[in-house]
Formats: sequence, structure tokens, C-alpha cells
Amino acid sequence: MKAYEIISWLEKRYPTTSAQEWDNVGFLVGDDRKEVSHIFLALDLTEKVLEEAIQLGADMIITHHPMIFSGIKKINNHTFTGRKILRLIQKDIPYYAMHTNYDVLGMAELSADYLNLRDRTVLSVTEESDTRREGFGRVGKLPHKMSLLECAQYVKKCNHLSDVRFYGDPDMEIETVAICTGSGKSMLKDVLKSGAQVYITGDIDHHTGIDAVAQGIGVIDAGHYGTEYIFAKEMKKILEEAFSGVQISCAKVENPYTVV
Repeated sequence: MKAYEIISWLEKRYPTTSAQEWDNVGFLVGDDRKEVSHIFLALDLTEKVLEEAIQLGADMIITHHPMIFSGIKKINNHTFTGRKILRLIQKDIPYYAMHTNYDVLGMAELSADYLNLRDRTVLSVTEESDTRREGFGRVGKLPHKMSLLECAQYVKKCNHLSDVRFYGDPDMEIETVAICTGSGKSMLKDVLKSGAQVYITGDIDHHTGIDAVAQGIGVIDAGHYGTEYIFAKEMKKILEEAFSGVQISCAKVENPYTVV
């Protein structure tokens, strides 16, 4: 199977037109005429992850976060991005990224699935027609009412995390939650409008956390990695169903930070 055939399938299911204007998704490095027999999936393409893919014999790499976000004037071994581009070309590995288009068309529902949310609606609408609404995040009801502390523990358990942080009264009763994976503080206004009692996301800074509490909602920060590493496992299942003759591997699940 050629890389361009896999890319064509991906872009029918997750159109790049659903990505945000600032994003950089799609086919980023390589030759799409390459014959592909082994796809490697990861959240981020670090140098360590790239070497893992090479050691496994992967001949195509797909990540959630794009390795290249802005323009590059030089490609050489003096920068970590340059080294990765050179390595991909030297090893003849096509590289594809699916970021905010997947956030809207895949990750939002997936994250709600992990928490078994009921009665779901879109948190922040980006696309709307007579028959469908798509966008970032979801708002829904928990399987049963719980305290904010219990909800934080529930998120930690459901997402198999080593730690989460939360802002707010531990005894606050929670039934309706809003969730947006990755860095979701820019959607706080949508959360406040949604009627959710707690917001689950990542990358919450001090002021955003205390300001949210002042406006009557709790916040659970499960981390950028903690809310999005689920991408690789889910895409593995989807690609195995679509391409039975192609081997699919995932990067090792390894939190990028250490709690002491």
C-alpha cells in the first residue's frame, strides 16, 4: 500500500479543512509514493520516539501533534527539528500529522467515551449544518453524581494517570462536566455558558484555575499528555480495521514529566 492511499483515506475521514487556521496538519515530510507496510503512531515525534519507530522498522509515522508548526528557513543537524527531518528523509519514512482536525472529529468523542459521559453536546462548535454539529470538547453527565474530589479520582482512574490537579471545593457536588483535551483554557467562556460544574482539560495555569473557581466551577487539570495520549491506541484500532495488511505500532506510553 502506498503512503498516499493511506493519506487519502485519513483525509476523507478526518478532513484537513476541519483543522484550525493556525494549525499545520497533513503530509509534512517525505515521499507519499513510498510503499508502506508498518505505520507507527505517537502523540509527539520527539527524537527518542523517532528512534523507537526506526528500531521497530516503521516505514510511515503518524502523530497527533505536528512536528513542524511554523516556517523553517534552514534544515540541518543544528536544531532538533532539523535533525528529525533529516532522519526521516534519510530513512525514507513519510510523516503525517493530524491535530485539530482529529481533535474535532475524533478526540472530543473519544475523551467523553473514557469518562462514560451521557447526554453529550459539543462544547465549542466549529462546524455546523442542518444535520450535524462538530467542535472541540464535549459537555455531558457523569454516570452518577460525585464530589469534586471523587471526580478528580475518577478522571485519574479512567485515563490511567499517575496524577491530576484540581481547583475548587473538594466537597462540591458534580454531575455535569465539560471536557476538552490538550490545552483548553481558551474555551473557559464556553464552559461557563454550558452549565458544567467542572472543567476537565490540561495546561491550566494558576490564574485560570483560581478565576474559574471564582466564577463558580471546579477545574481538573489532567495534563496535556494525560488527556491526549489516548490518540495512538484509538488510531491503531481504526487503522487495523481499515488496512488489514499493514502492521500498526504505537509509541511507548511515557509521561514526559516526573512527579516527585
